[in-house]
Amino acid sequence: MPYLRWTSYLRIVIVVSCALQLSSTYGQAQNRRDKFDPDGAFWIHGQPPNEFSDFSAINLNSKRVRRLPTAGLQLNNGKNFRFKTLIVKPGILLFTTVVVAGVSYSFSGKFLKAGIFETATLDDETPVLEGTLTKFNAGKKVAEAELKFVYFGGT
Repeated sequence: MPYLRWTSYLRIVIVVSCALQLSSTYGQAQNRRDKFDPDGAFWIHGQPPNEFSDFSAINLNSKRVRRLPTAGLQLNNGKNFRFKTLIVKPGILLFTTVVVAGVSYSFSGKFLKAGIFETATLDDETPVLEGTLTKFNAGKKVAEAELKFVYFGGT
């Protein structure tokens, strides 16, 4: 009789251990799937509107990786507008920039993809971000456009 209790007890311990191991493995896989890291450059998909012809990229670089450009909005001439406010969350990108020579920008948009962009299979034809880019001069709105963006993770 004690032997039967011992084997029953042992079976319960094995089943509980297996269940805990499976739930732990599932939790780790779930955490990897839930991670979100869009660091990289976002370029306008297609031809930019005339009022944004000098626009180069929105650069996200939260980890300050050297191979990526400095975080901010960059123009074709290399001028960089650092973020004054920035909200980056799965599904959301909002920012305003500092004022440089009287000019500033704001963006309100959403990510169309999730995950870790650097390791994802993304191409330069599939938009991953869309939203409204607004340009201000002397505090007054001078341009606004609904745009889509593609991703570039650096070299």
